[in-house]
Amino acid sequence: MVRDLHAGYGTVQVLHGLSIEAREGETVVLLGTNGNGKSTLMKCLIGDVRPTQGSITLELDGQAIDLTHLGTDQIVEYGISIVPEGRRLFPQLTVEENLLLGAYRKAARSKIAANLEFCYGAFPILKERRRQLSGSMSGGQQQMLALGRAIMSSPRILLVDEPSVGLAPIMVSQAIAKIGELKEQFGLTVVMAEQNFQEAMRIADRGYVLVHGEVAFSAETAAELRDSELISQLYLGG
Repeated sequence: MVRDLHAGYGTVQVLHGLSIEAREGETVVLLGTNGNGKSTLMKCLIGDVRPTQGSITLELDGQAIDLTHLGTDQIVEYGISIVPEGRRLFPQLTVEENLLLGAYRKAARSKIAANLEFCYGAFPILKERRRQLSGSMSGGQQQMLALGRAIMSSPRILLVDEPSVGLAPIMVSQAIAKIGELKEQFGLTVVMAEQNFQEAMRIADRGYVLVHGEVAFSAETAAELRDSELISQLYLGG
C-alpha cells in the first residue's frame, strides 16, 4: 500500500502525493505516457529511490511492514522482485549465470534447482541457450530472461517496469501473455507499469492512470479502465 508518496531526483519532484494499492493475487497496471512517474514509483517500491514524504507498507502474513526507508536488499528479502525497464541483464554472463544471480534472496537459495527447472519449462528458449551470453540474445529473448531471473528469487510480489520497451509488437504480446501465465502459475501479485494500453488490459484486474506524478484515475475493475474517458483521450483518440 502506497500512501501520499512524494519523490524525485534532487530538486526535481516527480511524484506528488501519489496513493495506490495492490491486493494479494491481483494484477494492477500503472498506465501513463512517458514522464508521468511510473518508473519513479517502481524505483520507490524496490528501494532505488527514497521518498521525501509518504509511506510504502507491505501486508505480509497478517503483519504490516514499513518498506519506506529500507534498502533494496532488505525489500527483496520480503519477496518483492522487479523486472526493470530495459531488462538490466549482465551481457557478458551466460543465460544460466544471469538466472542464478536472481536467487539472491535467502529464501530462494534452497529452491535454486526447482526454480531453474520451472524457468526452463516456462521459457524453453532459455534452456536451449543457457550457455549463450545474454548480450547476444534478441530483445524478446532478453525480456524472457529478465522475467526468469525475477522468478528465481521465489517472489510473492512481482514488479514489472515497461516490459514493452524496445520490443517488436509480436514480442510485446508474448511478453505480456507470459507475465499473466507466471502470475497464475507462481501465485503472484503483479504490479506492472506499461504504456501499451491494449496489451496491458489483457492481464489487468484493475489499475491506475498516472498524470504528472499523480493518480488521475483509479479503476476497481478492468472494465472501468476500458470505459474511462481519460483512457479514451490518452490512448484511443477520444
